[in-house]
Amino acid sequence: MIQRHYFAKLLAACALISASASVLTAEEVPAAAPTHIAFPPWNENGRIAHQQLVEKASSGKIDLYFLGDSITRRWGATDYPEFLSHWNKTFFGWNAANFGWGGDSTHQMLWRIQNGELDGLNPKVIVILAGTNNIDKGQRPERAADAAEGVAALVATCRQKVPGATIVLNAIFSRNDSPASNALINEANSAIEKLADGDKVRFLNINDQLADADGKLFEGVTVDQLHLSLKGYEIWARNLEPILTELLGPRADVDYAPAPTGDPSATAPITYN
Repeated sequence: MIQRHYFAKLLAACALISASASVLTAEEVPAAAPTHIAFPPWNENGRIAHQQLVEKASSGKIDLYFLGDSITRRWGATDYPEFLSHWNKTFFGWNAANFGWGGDSTHQMLWRIQNGELDGLNPKVIVILAGTNNIDKGQRPERAADAAEGVAALVATCRQKVPGATIVLNAIFSRNDSPASNALINEANSAIEKLADGDKVRFLNINDQLADADGKLFEGVTVDQLHLSLKGYEIWARNLEPILTELLGPRADVDYAPAPTGDPSATAPITYN
């Protein structure tokens, strides 16, 4: 079970976010959960990528902002051309930009949006998928609480920086690279769901389309029991599209999003044919 002190803090964060859901002035939106520590990128490649993402944030027009880890990053990355093609097909006309980075927990994501990757932007929708790297392979039960607390901090920070945006908060996806992970993922998701108010913070859980009731992933939805395959991204897209159409309207015939970025250390495109 989530440890009592973590759970109390998370409930407080939920209450603050829910209470502020209709407020559109930054001064009145609650600050990020102060107990969730922001960590800078954990290696030089991550630091280079962060600078590229800061530059991306200052170019083009962004109405649809994706924040996440490698599962999000690969969808719109130049080093995964098959996934990038699907990203373009799905989001062209909505001015979508991908701010995912591999290996990030909520701690690193929080640091990134506090240090330039969301500055000066006014997206209409922010899509968040975060927490699987907090939980990792389930070795530490307290990481479920850490993931949920971190997602609360991300939501609060996004609400503070972009008060008018609607946040689409995704449940952490099931994973099969460790038998201990899914119990903690389910625990974290139960807490994360409480952050949603159905209006300015929406909750989207597609795990029943990725895995069975025991969390066993369906054939072909991942490439490695963790990261989504093209089939997995297609499922995610089908669930996002009605929400995005409601919030953004139909796709335009032109797109002004910044150019996609990739892994600075990548030497060749990665495909899964």
